[in-house]
Amino acid sequence: MSIVEKIPCTIVTGFLGAGKTTLVRHVMEHAGGRRLAILVNEFGDVGFDGSFLAACGVPGCSEDAIVELPNGCICCTVADDFVPALNTLLERADPPEHILIETSGLALPKPLVQAFQWPAIRSRVTVDGVVAVVDGPAVASGAFAEDPDALAAQRAADASVEHENPLEEVFEDQLLCADLVVLNKADLLGEAERASVRAEVERQLPRAVKVVETSHGAIDARVLLGLNAAAEDDLDARPSHHGEGEDHDHDDFETVALPVRAAASPTDLAARVERAAETAGVLRIKGFAEIEGKPMRLVVQGVGRRVAHHFDRPWRASESRDGRLVVIGLKGFDRDAVAAALAG
Repeated sequence: MSIVEKIPCTIVTGFLGAGKTTLVRHVMEHAGGRRLAILVNEFGDVGFDGSFLAACGVPGCSEDAIVELPNGCICCTVADDFVPALNTLLERADPPEHILIETSGLALPKPLVQAFQWPAIRSRVTVDGVVAVVDGPAVASGAFAEDPDALAAQRAADASVEHENPLEEVFEDQLLCADLVVLNKADLLGEAERASVRAEVERQLPRAVKVVETSHGAIDARVLLGLNAAAEDDLDARPSHHGEGEDHDHDDFETVALPVRAAASPTDLAARVERAAETAGVLRIKGFAEIEGKPMRLVVQGVGRRVAHHFDRPWRASESRDGRLVVIGLKGFDRDAVAAALAG
Protein backbone atom coordinates (compact mmCIF):
# COMPACT_ATOMS: atom_id res chain seq x y z
CA MET A 1 0.00 0.00 0.00
CA SER A 2 1.45 3.38 -0.94
CA ILE A 3 1.70 6.33 1.42
CA VAL A 4 -1.12 8.05 -0.43
CA GLU A 5 -3.43 5.14 0.35
CA LYS A 6 -2.77 5.12 4.07
CA ILE A 7 -5.84 5.79 6.20
CA PRO A 8 -5.32 8.96 8.27
CA CYS A 9 -5.87 8.83 12.02
CA THR A 10 -6.39 11.83 14.28
CA ILE A 11 -5.50 11.40 17.95
CA VAL A 12 -7.66 13.61 20.18
CA THR A 13 -6.06 14.06 23.57
CA GLY A 14 -6.73 16.41 26.45
CA PHE A 15 -7.07 16.46 30.21
CA LEU A 16 -10.14 15.31 32.09
CA GLY A 17 -13.24 17.30 31.25
CA ALA A 18 -11.64 19.39 28.52
CA GLY A 19 -14.40 18.49 26.05
CA LYS A 20 -12.83 15.79 23.87
CA THR A 21 -15.99 13.74 23.44
CA THR A 22 -18.09 16.81 22.64
CA LEU A 23 -15.55 17.82 20.00
CA VAL A 24 -15.44 14.32 18.47
CA ARG A 25 -19.23 14.20 18.35
CA HIS A 26 -19.33 17.59 16.64
CA VAL A 27 -16.86 16.39 14.00
CA MET A 28 -18.98 13.26 13.45
CA GLU A 29 -22.06 15.41 12.92
CA HIS A 30 -20.30 17.75 10.47
CA ALA A 31 -18.04 15.39 8.56
CA GLY A 32 -19.59 16.25 5.20
CA GLY A 33 -20.34 12.64 4.32
CA ARG A 34 -16.83 11.40 5.07
CA ARG A 35 -16.89 7.84 6.43
CA LEU A 36 -15.45 8.04 9.94
CA ALA A 37 -14.66 5.48 12.59
CA ILE A 38 -14.08 6.24 16.26
CA LEU A 39 -11.85 4.54 18.83
CA VAL A 40 -12.69 5.85 22.29
CA ASN A 41 -10.80 4.98 25.45
CA GLU A 42 -11.74 5.53 29.08
CA PHE A 43 -9.48 5.29 32.11
CA GLY A 44 -10.32 2.37 34.36
CA ASP A 45 -12.73 -0.50 33.79
CA VAL A 46 -15.89 1.56 33.34
CA GLY A 47 -16.79 3.52 30.23
CA PHE A 48 -19.37 6.05 29.17
CA ASP A 49 -18.19 8.04 26.17
CA GLY A 50 -18.58 5.21 23.67
CA SER A 51 -22.31 4.92 24.32
CA PHE A 52 -22.65 8.71 24.26
CA LEU A 53 -21.06 8.88 20.80
CA ALA A 54 -22.98 5.89 19.47
CA ALA A 55 -26.25 7.53 20.46
CA CYS A 56 -25.73 10.57 18.25
CA GLY A 57 -27.55 9.05 15.25
CA VAL A 58 -25.27 10.53 12.61
CA PRO A 59 -26.10 9.09 9.15
CA GLY A 60 -23.28 6.91 7.88
CA CYS A 61 -21.74 6.50 11.33
CA SER A 62 -23.23 3.28 12.64
CA GLU A 63 -22.64 1.91 16.11
CA ASP A 64 -20.21 -0.71 14.74
CA ALA A 65 -18.01 2.18 13.57
CA ILE A 66 -17.47 3.16 17.22
CA VAL A 67 -15.14 0.93 19.22
CA GLU A 68 -14.84 1.48 22.96
CA LEU A 69 -11.73 0.37 24.87
CA PRO A 70 -12.69 0.64 28.55
CA ASN A 71 -10.17 -1.85 29.96
CA GLY A 72 -7.20 0.41 30.46
CA CYS A 73 -5.35 3.40 29.11
CA ILE A 74 -4.43 2.65 25.48
CA CYS A 75 -1.10 4.43 25.86
CA CYS A 76 -0.22 1.58 28.25
CA THR A 77 -1.98 -1.33 26.51
CA VAL A 78 -1.05 -0.71 22.88
CA ALA A 79 -0.31 -4.32 21.94
CA ASP A 80 -3.20 -5.91 23.83
CA ASP A 81 -6.02 -3.48 23.07
CA PHE A 82 -5.26 -0.72 20.61
CA VAL A 83 -3.64 -2.67 17.76
CA PRO A 84 -6.34 -5.39 17.60
CA ALA A 85 -9.10 -2.76 17.73
CA LEU A 86 -7.46 -0.77 14.95
CA ASN A 87 -7.08 -3.90 12.83
CA THR A 88 -10.78 -4.67 13.32
CA LEU A 89 -11.68 -1.31 11.81
CA LEU A 90 -9.21 -1.66 8.95
CA GLU A 91 -10.50 -5.10 8.00
CA ARG A 92 -14.12 -4.02 7.67
CA ALA A 93 -15.76 -4.52 4.29
CA ASP A 94 -16.13 -0.73 4.12
CA PRO A 95 -13.02 0.54 5.95
CA PRO A 96 -13.20 4.09 7.28
CA GLU A 97 -11.82 7.04 5.34
CA HIS A 98 -10.59 8.62 8.55
CA ILE A 99 -10.23 7.32 12.12
CA LEU A 100 -10.64 9.48 15.21
CA ILE A 101 -8.97 8.18 18.37
CA GLU A 102 -10.19 9.75 21.60
CA THR A 103 -7.75 8.95 24.37
CA SER A 104 -8.41 8.78 28.08
CA GLY A 105 -8.08 12.08 29.89
CA LEU A 106 -5.07 10.62 31.68
CA ALA A 107 -3.29 9.26 28.62
CA LEU A 108 0.08 10.30 27.28
CA PRO A 109 -0.17 10.61 23.49
CA LYS A 110 3.45 9.92 22.54
CA PRO A 111 3.44 6.16 23.31
CA LEU A 112 0.32 5.86 21.16
CA VAL A 113 1.98 7.73 18.29
CA GLN A 114 4.97 5.40 18.63
CA ALA A 115 2.69 2.43 18.00
CA PHE A 116 2.13 3.71 14.48
CA GLN A 117 5.76 2.83 13.75
CA TRP A 118 4.98 -0.87 14.07
CA PRO A 119 5.41 -2.44 10.60
CA ALA A 120 1.95 -4.04 10.57
CA ILE A 121 0.37 -0.64 11.24
CA ARG A 122 2.78 1.71 9.52
CA SER A 123 2.00 0.34 6.08
CA ARG A 124 -1.74 0.92 6.49
CA VAL A 125 -2.33 4.06 8.57
CA THR A 126 -0.68 7.35 9.47
CA VAL A 127 -1.15 9.85 12.28
CA ASP A 128 -2.74 12.79 10.47
CA GLY A 129 -2.34 14.86 13.61
CA VAL A 130 -2.42 14.98 17.40
CA VAL A 131 -5.06 17.41 18.68
CA ALA A 132 -4.82 18.58 22.30
CA VAL A 133 -8.09 19.90 23.75
CA VAL A 134 -7.54 22.37 26.59
CA ASP A 135 -10.12 23.34 29.22
CA GLY A 136 -9.73 27.13 29.17
CA PRO A 137 -11.42 27.92 32.52
CA ALA A 138 -9.45 25.14 34.27
CA VAL A 139 -6.15 26.58 33.13
CA ALA A 140 -7.33 30.11 33.97
CA SER A 141 -8.09 28.99 37.52
CA GLY A 142 -4.54 27.68 37.97
CA ALA A 143 -5.57 24.03 38.00
CA PHE A 144 -2.22 22.91 36.62
CA ALA A 145 0.26 25.70 37.35
CA GLU A 146 -0.99 28.72 39.25
CA ASP A 147 2.49 30.30 39.13
CA PRO A 148 4.71 28.34 36.69
CA ASP A 149 7.84 30.40 37.39
CA ALA A 150 7.55 30.06 41.16
CA LEU A 151 6.87 26.35 40.78
CA ALA A 152 9.95 25.89 38.59
CA ALA A 153 12.11 27.81 41.07
CA GLN A 154 10.86 25.70 43.96
CA ARG A 155 11.67 22.49 42.13
CA ALA A 156 15.15 23.71 41.21
CA ALA A 157 15.89 24.64 44.82
CA ASP A 158 14.58 21.44 46.39
CA ALA A 159 16.68 18.35 45.63
CA SER A 160 13.99 16.12 47.09
CA VAL A 161 11.55 17.02 44.32
CA GLU A 162 12.10 14.26 41.76
CA HIS A 163 8.81 14.37 39.89
CA GLU A 164 6.35 16.97 38.79
CA ASN A 165 2.77 16.81 39.94
CA PRO A 166 1.32 13.82 38.01
CA LEU A 167 -1.65 15.91 36.86
CA GLU A 168 0.65 18.57 35.50
CA GLU A 169 2.85 16.00 33.77
CA VAL A 170 -0.09 14.52 31.90
CA PHE A 171 -1.40 17.93 30.85
CA GLU A 172 2.02 19.11 29.67
CA ASP A 173 2.81 15.89 27.79
CA GLN A 174 -0.43 16.27 25.86
CA LEU A 175 0.57 19.79 24.80
CA LEU A 176 4.14 18.75 23.96
CA CYS A 177 2.89 16.19 21.45
CA ALA A 178 0.24 18.35 19.77
CA ASP A 179 -0.03 19.44 16.13
CA LEU A 180 -3.10 21.54 16.94
CA VAL A 181 -4.33 22.93 20.25
CA VAL A 182 -8.06 23.50 20.72
CA LEU A 183 -8.68 26.02 23.50
CA ASN A 184 -12.18 24.95 24.45
CA LYS A 185 -14.84 26.71 26.54
CA ALA A 186 -13.52 30.08 25.35
CA ASP A 187 -17.02 31.50 25.86
CA LEU A 188 -16.52 31.11 29.61
CA LEU A 189 -13.43 33.33 29.62
CA GLY A 190 -13.11 37.08 29.59
CA GLU A 191 -10.81 38.73 27.07
CA ALA A 192 -7.93 39.08 29.55
CA GLU A 193 -8.35 35.47 30.71
CA ARG A 194 -8.29 34.17 27.14
CA ALA A 195 -5.08 36.05 26.46
CA SER A 196 -3.51 34.73 29.67
CA VAL A 197 -4.50 31.11 28.94
CA ARG A 198 -3.22 31.34 25.36
CA ALA A 199 0.08 32.71 26.64
CA GLU A 200 0.38 29.87 29.17
CA VAL A 201 -0.38 27.23 26.55
CA GLU A 202 1.97 28.74 23.98
CA ARG A 203 4.72 28.97 26.62
CA GLN A 204 4.65 25.18 26.95
CA LEU A 205 4.54 24.36 23.24
CA PRO A 206 7.95 23.21 21.95
CA ARG A 207 7.34 24.43 18.40
CA ALA A 208 4.99 26.51 16.29
CA VAL A 209 1.54 25.00 16.80
CA LYS A 210 -1.74 26.68 15.94
CA VAL A 211 -4.11 27.42 18.84
CA VAL A 212 -7.82 27.57 17.93
CA GLU A 213 -10.44 28.90 20.34
CA THR A 214 -13.76 27.04 20.47
CA SER A 215 -16.93 26.81 22.51
CA HIS A 216 -18.75 23.52 23.15
CA GLY A 217 -16.19 21.69 20.96
CA ALA A 218 -17.58 23.29 17.81
CA ILE A 219 -14.77 23.25 15.26
CA ASP A 220 -14.85 22.97 11.48
CA ALA A 221 -13.94 19.39 10.57
CA ARG A 222 -11.72 20.78 7.81
CA VAL A 223 -9.54 22.41 10.47
CA LEU A 224 -9.22 19.25 12.54
CA LEU A 225 -8.85 16.68 9.75
CA GLY A 226 -6.21 16.85 7.06
CA LEU A 227 -3.26 18.17 9.08
CA ASN A 228 -0.97 15.72 7.25
CA ALA A 229 1.48 15.72 10.15
CA ALA A 230 2.67 12.09 9.78
CA ALA A 231 3.43 12.35 13.50
CA GLU A 232 4.92 8.85 13.65
CA ASP A 233 7.84 10.19 11.58
CA ASP A 234 8.28 13.26 13.77
CA LEU A 235 8.70 11.86 17.29
CA ASP A 236 11.95 13.71 18.03
CA ALA A 237 10.05 17.02 17.84
CA ARG A 238 7.63 15.81 20.53
CA PRO A 239 9.39 15.85 23.93
CA SER A 240 7.92 14.11 26.95
CA HIS A 241 8.35 13.97 30.71
CA HIS A 242 8.53 10.19 30.29
CA GLY A 243 11.63 8.82 28.60
CA GLU A 244 11.92 6.01 26.09
CA GLY A 245 10.47 2.84 27.57
CA GLU A 246 9.50 4.55 30.83
CA ASP A 247 6.14 3.44 32.12
CA HIS A 248 3.24 5.82 32.55
CA ASP A 249 2.09 5.01 36.08
CA HIS A 250 -1.64 5.32 36.68
CA ASP A 251 -1.35 4.34 40.33
CA ASP A 252 -1.88 8.00 41.23
CA PHE A 253 -5.48 7.80 40.01
CA GLU A 254 -8.51 5.61 40.46
CA THR A 255 -12.03 5.41 39.14
CA VAL A 256 -15.36 4.06 40.34
CA ALA A 257 -18.87 3.81 38.89
CA LEU A 258 -21.66 4.67 41.30
CA PRO A 259 -25.41 4.18 40.89
CA VAL A 260 -27.53 7.31 41.07
CA ARG A 261 -31.25 7.44 41.74
CA ALA A 262 -33.71 9.33 39.57
CA ALA A 263 -33.67 13.07 40.19
CA ALA A 264 -36.64 15.42 40.45
CA SER A 265 -35.02 17.82 37.99
CA PRO A 266 -31.73 18.43 36.15
CA THR A 267 -30.80 21.15 38.65
CA ASP A 268 -31.39 18.71 41.52
CA LEU A 269 -28.94 16.23 40.04
CA ALA A 270 -26.44 18.97 39.16
CA ALA A 271 -26.48 20.16 42.77
CA ARG A 272 -25.71 16.64 43.99
CA VAL A 273 -22.86 16.30 41.50
CA GLU A 274 -21.42 19.66 42.53
CA ARG A 275 -21.41 18.62 46.20
CA ALA A 276 -19.72 15.33 45.29
CA ALA A 277 -17.12 17.11 43.16
CA GLU A 278 -16.07 19.17 46.17
CA THR A 279 -14.76 16.00 47.84
CA ALA A 280 -10.98 16.22 48.16
CA GLY A 281 -9.17 14.43 45.34
CA VAL A 282 -12.13 14.17 42.94
CA LEU A 283 -11.12 15.22 39.41
CA ARG A 284 -14.18 14.51 37.31
CA ILE A 285 -17.71 13.07 37.49
CA LYS A 286 -19.66 12.10 34.41
CA GLY A 287 -22.50 9.81 33.41
CA PHE A 288 -26.25 9.75 32.98
CA ALA A 289 -29.42 9.49 35.05
CA GLU A 290 -33.18 9.47 34.88
CA ILE A 291 -35.22 12.61 35.51
CA GLU A 292 -38.65 11.84 36.95
CA GLY A 293 -41.40 12.13 34.37
CA LYS A 294 -39.01 12.70 31.46
CA PRO A 295 -38.67 10.26 28.53
CA MET A 296 -35.07 11.26 27.77
CA ARG A 297 -31.77 10.36 29.42
CA LEU A 298 -29.90 13.19 31.14
CA VAL A 299 -26.14 13.37 30.61
CA VAL A 300 -24.20 15.17 33.33
CA GLN A 301 -20.51 16.08 33.51
CA GLY A 302 -18.75 17.83 36.36
CA VAL A 303 -15.20 19.15 36.53
CA GLY A 304 -14.39 21.01 39.72
CA ARG A 305 -17.39 23.13 40.58
CA ARG A 306 -18.53 23.43 36.97
CA VAL A 307 -21.38 21.04 36.17
CA ALA A 308 -23.02 20.79 32.75
CA HIS A 309 -26.00 18.69 31.74
CA HIS A 310 -28.26 18.04 28.77
CA PHE A 311 -30.76 15.45 27.50
CA ASP A 312 -29.10 13.32 24.82
CA ARG A 313 -31.65 10.72 23.70
CA PRO A 314 -34.87 8.90 24.69
CA TRP A 315 -34.55 5.89 26.96
CA ARG A 316 -34.88 2.71 24.95
CA ALA A 317 -37.76 0.42 25.82
CA SER A 318 -35.37 -2.50 26.37
CA GLU A 319 -32.91 -0.75 28.70
CA SER A 320 -32.94 -0.20 32.42
CA ARG A 321 -33.24 3.40 33.54
CA ASP A 322 -30.71 2.89 36.30
CA GLY A 323 -28.45 5.93 36.38
CA ARG A 324 -24.68 5.66 36.71
CA LEU A 325 -21.97 8.22 37.31
CA VAL A 326 -18.26 7.56 36.78
CA VAL A 327 -15.99 9.28 39.28
CA ILE A 328 -12.29 9.77 38.52
CA GLY A 329 -9.98 11.01 41.24
CA LEU A 330 -6.64 10.86 42.94
CA LYS A 331 -5.84 7.55 44.62
CA GLY A 332 -7.50 7.26 48.01
CA PHE A 333 -10.28 9.82 47.52
CA ASP A 334 -13.23 9.30 49.86
CA ARG A 335 -15.65 7.18 47.85
CA ASP A 336 -18.16 7.03 50.70
CA ALA A 337 -18.33 10.83 50.85
CA VAL A 338 -18.87 11.01 47.10
CA ALA A 339 -21.59 8.36 47.25
CA ALA A 340 -23.32 10.18 50.11
CA ALA A 341 -23.29 13.47 48.24
CA LEU A 342 -24.71 11.86 45.10
CA ALA A 343 -27.44 10.21 47.15
CA GLY A 344 -28.55 13.65 48.31
